[in-house]
Amino acid sequence: MRKDVVIRMSDSMEATPIAHLVQLANQFNSRVYFEMDTKKVNAKSIMGMMSLVLASGATVTIDAEGDDEQTAVSALEDFLSK
Repeated sequence: MRKDVVIRMSDSMEATPIAHLVQLANQFNSRVYFEMDTKKVNAKSIMGMMSLVLASGATVTIDAEGDDEQTAVSALEDFLSK
């Protein structure tokens, strides 16, 4: 399952919000990736996620595959829309 999400966070995502995002992604059995521009990173990897510039207004594609992919995409979309 793939879904484009516009980030609606008040500030650019720094270390603490990214750590929370990685923790959230790790709650799911599905493989979860974030794609932005030409980069594709494992959403369960703190180093990979830190390499993305996730700023408010930017669009990221969440790509999940597995038995709980819909729940994973929905939860991550909610997190990015706060």
